[in-house]
Amino acid sequence: MRLLKFICWSGFAIFCGLLLSISGAYLYLSPGLPSVESLRRIQLQIPLRVFSSDGKLIAEFGEMRRSPIRINDVPPDFISALLSAEDDNFANHYGVDPSSLMRAASQLLKSGHIQSGGSTITMQVAKNFFLSSERSFSRKINEILLALQIERELSKDEILELYVNKIYLGNRAYGIEAAAQVYYGKSIRDISLAQMAAIAGLPKAPSRFNPLINPTRSKERRDWILGRMLKLGKIDQSRYQAAISEPSNASYHGPTPELDAPYIAEMARAEMVGRYGSDAYTEGFRVTTTVSSELQQAASNAVRTGLLSYDQRHGYRGPETRLVGMTRESWQAELSKYRSVGGLEPVIVTQVEKSGLLVINRSGAEEAVSWDSMKWARPFLGPDSMGARPQQPADVAHIGDLIRVQRQADGNLLFSQIPTAQAALSSLDPQNGAIQALVGGFSFEQSNYNRATQAKRQPGSSFKPFIYSAALDNGFTAASLVNDAPIVFQEAGMEEAWRPKNDNNTFLGPIRLREALYKSRNLVSIRVLQAIGIDYALKYVARFGFNKQDLPRNFSLALGTANLTPLEIATGWCTFANGGYKVAPYLIARIDSREGKPLFVANPPSVPQNTPPAEASDEDIDTTSSATPSYEPAAAERIVDARTAFILTSMLQDVIKRGTARRALAMGRSDLAGKTGTTNESKDSWFSGFNADYMTTVWTGFDQPESLGRNEFGGTVALPIWMNYMSAALKDKPAHMLPEPPGILSLRIDPLTGRTAAPGAENAYFELFKSEDSPPAMSELDPNQSAPGSPLPEDEATPIDLF
Repeated sequence: MRLLKFICWSGFAIFCGLLLSISGAYLYLSPGLPSVESLRRIQLQIPLRVFSSDGKLIAEFGEMRRSPIRINDVPPDFISALLSAEDDNFANHYGVDPSSLMRAASQLLKSGHIQSGGSTITMQVAKNFFLSSERSFSRKINEILLALQIERELSKDEILELYVNKIYLGNRAYGIEAAAQVYYGKSIRDISLAQMAAIAGLPKAPSRFNPLINPTRSKERRDWILGRMLKLGKIDQSRYQAAISEPSNASYHGPTPELDAPYIAEMARAEMVGRYGSDAYTEGFRVTTTVSSELQQAASNAVRTGLLSYDQRHGYRGPETRLVGMTRESWQAELSKYRSVGGLEPVIVTQVEKSGLLVINRSGAEEAVSWDSMKWARPFLGPDSMGARPQQPADVAHIGDLIRVQRQADGNLLFSQIPTAQAALSSLDPQNGAIQALVGGFSFEQSNYNRATQAKRQPGSSFKPFIYSAALDNGFTAASLVNDAPIVFQEAGMEEAWRPKNDNNTFLGPIRLREALYKSRNLVSIRVLQAIGIDYALKYVARFGFNKQDLPRNFSLALGTANLTPLEIATGWCTFANGGYKVAPYLIARIDSREGKPLFVANPPSVPQNTPPAEASDEDIDTTSSATPSYEPAAAERIVDARTAFILTSMLQDVIKRGTARRALAMGRSDLAGKTGTTNESKDSWFSGFNADYMTTVWTGFDQPESLGRNEFGGTVALPIWMNYMSAALKDKPAHMLPEPPGILSLRIDPLTGRTAAPGAENAYFELFKSEDSPPAMSELDPNQSAPGSPLPEDEATPIDLF
């Protein structure tokens, strides 16, 4: 009896001691425990995602791949698999499972090492959100106390939702939805039972049971979990047998863009970092750009097609490397070091036959390249010369050559090479400056240098419309006669005089301004600039948004020697396309929070629609409202007379109808206007053109300026790219040019004098004038009077000071 009392009192004392110890630990540690309520407000790190205007994913940025999912959207099979693996008593305990803790303690006593922590899912939530991974008794006690608090304040569903979205599951995947995408390329809702079990096995050890790194161990744990599900009655025998029979088919699925627009993605990323700093990568921002997926794809295709066409016109530069005396396995290993560039795949020639080549690709498969696709490959000797035309495949390639091929839609391979020339395309909505499409080079993989926004190059004659616009606003008319004759500039200190010339070194004498523009007469442009004055011209041109620092303060400005990017040129040209208004390019149309609430909606200055032009703030609109805000767009500033823009547009239409861009007539449209541009030695090739819907500029050249070839001009290199893109952009769309503004006169003009034609005059034509600038009739003109429109008297023998 005494022994029984002793045992009872001893047990009671031990119990009280444990209770007092736990109470003491709670009183000691609880003041430092975080508030469980903060779990309701927790902000999981979610990557930045960039989309096109029509909702296509362009890119994802951030170290953690995470796609939060609501617990109601998680398949019941996955919950069963997870609980079977991690905490089969989850529904019944209150945050701590004594049996699991006793099992962990027993393992510790037997081995002397912590083998398992006996943690419930609630305890893992406490550790993942509030504690470190340190293995210590104090951390474990904190974990237990927090788990008890969590269970008191959160429901089981809330706890489980926090867990499945927080856990790290390998390969930068955080949360089960991201893991399903990474390993199987599908949502957690769409994967099989076996795949769910494989993901459910990852929380214990994401590296050890990773299906990509350790597929055997991953399958073992998967099958163990399936067995647990069967034992616990979560699945029946038939489902169990089907699941364990399923092979492990995990493979890495990176973030898969739905639209190939890497230059756009990088521009959006940089702007977001500028706005939000490092939070841009973790706050789950959804960025919607102004870029149309259809137009962007058309732009990328146009740039690549145009550069490949130019490149093949100048011959084959030979293989990227030659690998002789190597085995097939060695070739394949070497190919793994090379990646596709702009859709051009690396392959190695294994056989040379009369019908073409046999090549091995990176997967080890052998494919054929036809001789017909190789006939262009004359040896490249220089920008203006090539070797003899090949007569057979052996004249072009040899066994062991590492070459590039272009895969067609039907799977056939075309012989190709990576172009060394580059190009940029910028397409804007002239009504508000929204970037519709932008390409910064042949391939982002080849070079992430964005030539559309970073490459400052001389625009050549594509800059002339700004000078002509200044002239039309300074008393000149489209019928004004200007002398296309030699001119000499001499400046003190210059070693020799500057003698500008036309590209074909010919002179046409007195010529109408309209004709001078579509024939791109350099000397006329210089004389026009001389007549209106450098100071006036610089001030006028700066209205278009150009930095004065980039504009030379001398007469070479008329020839396009400013240093400007393709995007800057396109932005300036928007003023001609929209009737005289200044707009600014912008890319981000909207930024939404992780909850889908709009944080920013662009409100760019836009061309007024059926309202008088007005000054307005160009501030963007920030809002935290859950609904899309409504607002009146800010009105763009008018910087050019609407009549000037209309007359200049008609002159630029003649560039296509009868000038240097006649090739564009093949598009069969009446609403196109534009201008070619080619700099000295053909180092830069340009075309800028528009209708009322799209303003597009294309530049081509080398990153380190060198000649494109003496027979290459804006009309041969840049214009075909522009045509390819604009044909896609305008497909099935009616002609659209701005209507004629009030105050325009159409008068019959004598082509020899630029004056109103007398009745019955031969070769008279109709010209457009501002009402106040209409020329007098010949009978009204004082022969001793000099007026805008009379030839400017300069000749080669008269030197002129150069600023």
